[in-house]
Amino acid sequence: MRWEDLRDDTDDGALFERAAVAMPDERGTGRAGLAAPGAGPIHAGDDSEAVAVEIHARSIINRVPGASAVPFRWTVNPYRGCSHACVYCLAGDTPVLMADGRTRSLSKIRVGDRIYGTRRVGKYRRYTPTTVLAHWATVERAYRVTLADGTTLIASGDHRFLTDRGWKYVTGAMAGHQRRPYLTTSNTLIGTGQYAAGPEQTDAYRRGYLCGIIRGDARLGADHYPRSGSRTDSVYRFRLALADDEALDRAATYLAHFGVRTERCDFSAETAERRPITAIRTSRRASFERLSELVEWPVAPSDDWRTGFLAGIFDAEGSCSQGVLRIFSTDSEVATAISLGLKRFDFHYTLEVPKPNMSVVRLTGGLSERLSFFHLTDPAISRKRRVDDVALKPDAQLGVVSVSDLGEERTLYDITTGTGDFLANGVVSHNCFARRSHEYLDLDSGRDFDTKIMVKVNAGELLRRELAHPRWNGQPIAMGTNTDPYQRAEGRYQLMPGIIAALRDFANPFSVLTKGRLILRDIDLIVEAAQVTDVSLAVSVGFTDDALWRSVEPGTPRPRSRLDVVRRFADRGVGCSVLMAPILPWLTDSPEQVEETVAAIAAAGATSVTPLVLHLRPGAREWYLAWLEREHPDLVPRYLKLYRNGAYAPKSYQNVVTARVREAARRHGLPRSGGSGEHRNGGARRGSEAAPEPAVEQTTLL
Repeated sequence: MRWEDLRDDTDDGALFERAAVAMPDERGTGRAGLAAPGAGPIHAGDDSEAVAVEIHARSIINRVPGASAVPFRWTVNPYRGCSHACVYCLAGDTPVLMADGRTRSLSKIRVGDRIYGTRRVGKYRRYTPTTVLAHWATVERAYRVTLADGTTLIASGDHRFLTDRGWKYVTGAMAGHQRRPYLTTSNTLIGTGQYAAGPEQTDAYRRGYLCGIIRGDARLGADHYPRSGSRTDSVYRFRLALADDEALDRAATYLAHFGVRTERCDFSAETAERRPITAIRTSRRASFERLSELVEWPVAPSDDWRTGFLAGIFDAEGSCSQGVLRIFSTDSEVATAISLGLKRFDFHYTLEVPKPNMSVVRLTGGLSERLSFFHLTDPAISRKRRVDDVALKPDAQLGVVSVSDLGEERTLYDITTGTGDFLANGVVSHNCFARRSHEYLDLDSGRDFDTKIMVKVNAGELLRRELAHPRWNGQPIAMGTNTDPYQRAEGRYQLMPGIIAALRDFANPFSVLTKGRLILRDIDLIVEAAQVTDVSLAVSVGFTDDALWRSVEPGTPRPRSRLDVVRRFADRGVGCSVLMAPILPWLTDSPEQVEETVAAIAAAGATSVTPLVLHLRPGAREWYLAWLEREHPDLVPRYLKLYRNGAYAPKSYQNVVTARVREAARRHGLPRSGGSGEHRNGGARRGSEAAPEPAVEQTTLL
């Protein structure tokens, strides 16, 4: 974890003293020379446990980078890490090239998985299978690296990528303590560039696959034998024989999906020159008729059908050897369908006719084109997809266009492999190592990153010292801008009473954004603070459906319990606004659902409501869609269409949802937005600025 250097007068990136650290051991005591009476498991309400890591911070008031668009300049975060575990707030998913030629999100990689790394052979690095030795998550400052071909990578500043000029960090400097080789626009990364998204498992894809594999390598026919009189005996035959069980199993599964039952049988025994071949078959008339229907050419094939067909015909008649991908066919209609499919997806290819009644479609464009074909179509046979020992070369399309600071910390994932690297969205990525701050804490780079929540145990006394410093001029401070200050760890460490008391005593404006009910413990202190300075409170409640809450936000208090927080503060004369966020398309956005949620918000006595439609940044997008695939698979195509242009839903959709909230808020006598200051309490005593509004943008982090 990289901790920001938040002091103007220090050149040291560490924000805590090495000796002032308490790490819990199995008996709950510290092992770094500092007592840790509160250390130990922080129960998350499910099967997981987080463990507190106690540190003595050197600075507590954090300055927000100038480039950030958030409406506040200073923050206080007593914790690093969060146990709320909301489904849509986890980031860091990047497609990794697996050893079977497929891809998997980085967050879903597990120890023991086989993936591709690289090894140096002569002039070039070459793909080589390797094993994942460790996997972890960490919260770090996030940067976006954009390449000329459109590839984007979200990484920490300390991450390294392989370029045409060697390994380069994402960020660095020419001099000073950050001096190190770093990415610039003169660098070109090594690899193939971004991986294509895989196909959806729709009926159209299944039909296309069966059409391709059956027309390419199956026997489907009927023989009719006349008998005496006008009667005829008919024999129906279907047989698909393959040497690869992967394709045979997929075909049998797809056929069963469409109501065609098959039986498996041995077709030919193994020989010195050939592997054993197994077949699936059926002789039922109904199955024959259904199969004949499934392999008919569609009048207007969809993209799903085309990707399925290309996968099926490749499994049946394709090969990939010595860097050349070919598909053979003796049927002119099949060859035409292959060519039309490749053309539809902008693949480069040639059509060759080496002899009469034989066509060969050959993919051109190198490794990048082959991987795009495999990932877009997803053939079943793994051995044909492998790229072992293929050389990686600099690609002019992978030039660095920009490296931009996203202005926030995110949950990022990393692994350790046997080769020391891996392929992240088509470029060679270096294994990360334990950051210096974690080495000071004696943390390892595996499970510790996943389970240790950093607790700044001296936050209250440190804040008092910094507020009293002559240089501090009483500017507003925002809390809840990175991780929720009222998460479970706060129940044990009780850092917020000291923080709020210090802000009260110095009459310093502040705001709090939370999803936690624990804030009610400090209601008396907050009421006292509101009498002497501006205090702005906000609770995030996107919907009131309990069943959906259990699925999407398993680590947070239930929505109506959060609204009780609003009610309790309203009863004490302290206004609290509600961020109606995130509003989930087709799950919580209907007029009836919006009406129910706004009505509950108004009934709780909220001073305003601010709607925010779900947005899916890279990483969060993959994680949320994976959840959606598990819980609401029918919505996945609609989400892919809605968010096809990026992280945000179209303005037209946002306007419709916002109008629904506005109308509901009007009916219930509730201001729609909390931007006018009507819910602030008291007045600033030391500075001219009021308490900052809790940032709407930050709701994606809670």
